[in-house]
Amino acid sequence: MELRLKFDEDELNYERYRPQYPEVLMKEVLQSFHLGPHSQVLEIGIGTGQATQPILDTGCSLTAVELGRKLAAFAEKKFQKAPNFQVIQGDFMDLELRENSWDALYSATAFHWLPQPQALEKVRRLLKPQGCLALFWNHPYPNRFDDCSNQINRQVYQQFCPSDQELKEFDESDLKPWTDRLIKAGFDSVQAHLYHRVRTLDIQDYIGLLNTYSDHRALPEATRLAFEQAMAKGLQSVGGQIRIYYTLDLYLARKL
Repeated sequence: MELRLKFDEDELNYERYRPQYPEVLMKEVLQSFHLGPHSQVLEIGIGTGQATQPILDTGCSLTAVELGRKLAAFAEKKFQKAPNFQVIQGDFMDLELRENSWDALYSATAFHWLPQPQALEKVRRLLKPQGCLALFWNHPYPNRFDDCSNQINRQVYQQFCPSDQELKEFDESDLKPWTDRLIKAGFDSVQAHLYHRVRTLDIQDYIGLLNTYSDHRALPEATRLAFEQAMAKGLQSVGGQIRIYYTLDLYLARKL
């Protein structure tokens, strides 16, 4: 099974543990979009709708694309009372969508699963002239050396998923690849923004969050269970909580 299909295995867990997006980020998106009742918006990879409600609140017409059948059904039910909302279940790259028809298009922690640069080229075709694109991601980092809960996290990962890859917290130096992609794809007025926040989770919630990650769900069951037991035991020894340091990156661009 493709890793990107692992998200569809437990939509209730995804809804419960995946974080919403901070108000300051969504405000930046909305200021760029200038949405109203007649605006046509497309969301790629809605999941369970962590970034959807602020867009719906503008009164726009929102069409969401979701690869997973369970996630699509969940999102459709979650927002069933919203007027002018629909979910299309399928692969964005395979769908025939109206070109030059969308005032805005956005994707929250999902666009990296699509083939580049083909996906950006398709987005350009879909947007109206002067249509706006927003791409944004959550980058959790529970691996700071100066945090005892993060030290436990590092130890357990190294025990069960050993790697010699250097762990690095997302920062400004990581913005350039996506800004370069957008410029190369022909978008104008490209901007990039960074945001930071910290989540403190107890053991149960952290294990729940881990089970929304495709690589964790892909572990052999015996390995995954032993991993989770070791994580729980380790975190219990340092107070029963873990702090996750999030960096969020937002990219805004416009079609000429």
